[in-house]
Amino acid sequence: MNLLIPVDSKNKEEALLTKLDDIKNWAFIEIEEGKISSCNFFNDRNDIQGWVECVVVQNEQEYVWPFIEENIMVLVAPSQRTITEIVEAFLFRELHDLAV
Repeated sequence: MNLLIPVDSKNKEEALLTKLDDIKNWAFIEIEEGKISSCNFFNDRNDIQGWVECVVVQNEQEYVWPFIEENIMVLVAPSQRTITEIVEAFLFRELHDLAV
């Protein structure tokens, strides 16, 4: 599973989820067997070569139509902010799906 997370830093331990309007970098997270197998940062979403299955946003008011048009699942992390918290919440199905 691949997650795309808008963050404010390129440091995996310090990066925090940010609103799409305030994004500085994209964290492209690959999850295998319930663990983060890789975490890469990109300045531009178009630079990501891998297939994005899911994007995580901060709230339901974010402009997510470009993702929906690309058939990318949009999940909301209402209280999680760090990459570790978001991945853990994803694995335990605690993120909210905007399609529901």
